[in-house]
Amino acid sequence: MKAAVLEKLEQIAMREVPLPQIDNDSILMKVEAVGICGSDIRIYHHGNSRVELPQILGHEAAGRIVAVGANVKKFSAGDRICLGADVPCGECVFCEAGIGNNCQINYAMGYQFAGSFAEYVLLNKMVVNFGPIHKIADGVSYEEAALAEPLACVLNGLELSQVKLGETVVVIGAGPIGMMLVEVAMKMGAKVLLVNRSRPRLEMAKHLGAAAYICSGEENAVERVLEETGGLGADVVITCNPSPESQVDAIYMAKNRARVNYFGGLPKGKSMVTLDTNIIHYKELFVHGSHGSLPRHHQQAVDLINNGIIDMRKFITHRFPLDQIEEAILTAVSHAGLRVIVNP
Repeated sequence: MKAAVLEKLEQIAMREVPLPQIDNDSILMKVEAVGICGSDIRIYHHGNSRVELPQILGHEAAGRIVAVGANVKKFSAGDRICLGADVPCGECVFCEAGIGNNCQINYAMGYQFAGSFAEYVLLNKMVVNFGPIHKIADGVSYEEAALAEPLACVLNGLELSQVKLGETVVVIGAGPIGMMLVEVAMKMGAKVLLVNRSRPRLEMAKHLGAAAYICSGEENAVERVLEETGGLGADVVITCNPSPESQVDAIYMAKNRARVNYFGGLPKGKSMVTLDTNIIHYKELFVHGSHGSLPRHHQQAVDLINNGIIDMRKFITHRFPLDQIEEAILTAVSHAGLRVIVNP
C-alpha cells in the first residue's frame, strides 16, 4: 500500500509499504480522510519521544472497515468508522480510574502505533478493546467524521473547565480548534469572547456569532475583556494557541474564582512562563490544563456530528491527495485556512 512515511525530521516520503495483516483481535480500516493536526506538524519539525522514526503519522481519521479478526464482535467489515488518538492501556491506575488520557504509557495512533497517512491503517487489539473507535451515520462524510478527534479534545477541555449556562468564556486563539471551542461553548449557553492576534483569522470566525471579536495585535486584549465584562473578567479563560504571552494574559482576564485552562501546548523551549502568582492567590483562580480526550468524549463528538448539532464542514478549507502530503503540511503550517484534510 502507499503510505507517507516520516523518515527523518522534516523529511516525509511516499513509500510502498506492506499491507498490514490482521490477527484474531484486530481491524483493518481503509482510510478515506485524515486531518492534519498541530501535533503532526510538531512531530514533523521536532519529533516526539513517543514516536520512533520511521513512522506513519496521522490520527484524525475516518474510513471503512475492510477486515476484522475472528474475536472482534463490536464491528464488522463494511462499517463506516472514525478514530480518536489517545488509546488507554486499560490496565494502569489512571485507565482503571477512567482517565486514560492520563495513562503514563500514553499510547496514541500516529505515535507508537502507525497512523493514517496511508491507504490502510491497522487497529490492534488494544485499540479495538480500549480505544476510541465509533461508527458514523450514513449521511456524514468521512471528512466531517475525521474531525471528531479534535472535537473530542474540545469536549474534554470544556468539561474540565466546568462551563455553565450564562457564564462568560474567553477563548484565546482563532484556529480551527479555537473556533470549535467557541461553537460548543455557545451551544452550552455561554457568552463567548474570541481573542486572536491576527485580524484575518478573526474575520474567518465571524460566522460563529461570538459576542465579541478582539484583535490582540491591534488593541489591549485584557482591557477589552474587562470592558466587555463590566470590569470583572471572564468566568472561564481558555488559551488555545502556542503563545506564552496568552497564558500570562489569561489570569488578568479572569474573574475572581474563574477557571483558566491552558488548553494549547507551548513549543519546546518556550514552556517556562513567568506568572504573577499573587494574581492567582488573591483572585482564588483555578488554573489547570487539558490534554487529549477519553473514548467517551470521542463518542460524544461523533454523536454531535451524527445528529447535525455541530457542522464540521465549516472547519475544512483545504483537501489534498496523499501523494501531496508535503504540500498539505506546508498549507497547514501557513495558517492559510482552517483544517487541512488528506484523502488517501
